Amino acid sequence: MAASATKLSAKASPPKTSLRAHIQISRVDHWVKNVFVLPGIFVAATLDQQSSRSGLLIRILLGLLATCLIASSNYVINEVMDAPFDRQHPTKRNRPAACGLVNIPLAYVQWLTLMAVGLTISLFVSKAFAITMLVLWIMGCLYNIPPLRTKDAPYLDVLSESVNNPLRMLAGWFIVTSSIIPPASLLLSYWMVGCYFMALKRYAEYRDIVTVCDAMIAASYRKSFAFYNQERLLSSVMFYASAAMLFFGAFIMRYRLELIVSVPLVALVMAVYLHLAFKPDSVVQRPEGLYREPLLMISVTVCSIVMVALMIVSIPGLHTIFSPTAPTEASASVPLGR
Repeated sequence: MAASATKLSAKASPPKTSLRAHIQISRVDHWVKNVFVLPGIFVAATLDQQSSRSGLLIRILLGLLATCLIASSNYVINEVMDAPFDRQHPTKRNRPAACGLVNIPLAYVQWLTLMAVGLTISLFVSKAFAITMLVLWIMGCLYNIPPLRTKDAPYLDVLSESVNNPLRMLAGWFIVTSSIIPPASLLLSYWMVGCYFMALKRYAEYRDIVTVCDAMIAASYRKSFAFYNQERLLSSVMFYASAAMLFFGAFIMRYRLELIVSVPLVALVMAVYLHLAFKPDSVVQRPEGLYREPLLMISVTVCSIVMVALMIVSIPGLHTIFSPTAPTEASASVPLGR
């Protein structure tokens, strides 16, 4: 009886916090997402060739480190705030905070420390970069912390989370130059691409949960799922994809016509991603594992190489093919006889 009571007491005792759990909630394995900083670096270096290249490599390394630390700060607060909801999820209930392995007061210290170190490093890159990092951190607070907690609101959850995409592009841009700002069309396209990816993540999550449970269980895990259904999520995916390509087209026609050659490859990447989202337990729910998908990685690699080449190599014939063949607004405003 005494041995049995001891076993029951051991089972009832709360789990012990651990250093490993605190490292896990920083999600270092998610740092790969900060690859979205790199296009901002490359585009800025291409469009602003007058900017100083002195110390650029050091700024890139410091900038990437700062971005990763700010992202980890946001991940920590996400783990803490989401713990009660993650316990309702079939797999996320195994996260360290949801399992009670995290010391919550210490996690708050960890959250603020990562932010402080990240912002301090940011100041060695540029003032504009540091401001961008601060906004990135604030967006993490708005997304996770009540009473606003935008992740609970349908559509706003996707829009507010995906704004991290253009912020990462801005971060890359301001690593290279602060003398000019990036085109609005490029930032909007980057934002909508992020929304496309995030909406498909929501779709895959929702579909898998309602397949094994029901809509009420899904809503207990994520409040926005009380409003969402598969049709609404897929309709939003269509909107984000269309908007992304529209703004990308505007950037192409205004700044770099050669990139029009890459449009079919961009569409291919988006189509492959959509295909992955329809698979059971889809990897799009865990973007840090996307590198294991060979078709996606091949299409992304080929698309990236082609886009880099098109930013460098000019194709004069394209300007002839796509020159206006009908009166434009600019030509219509020119008085006759001039």
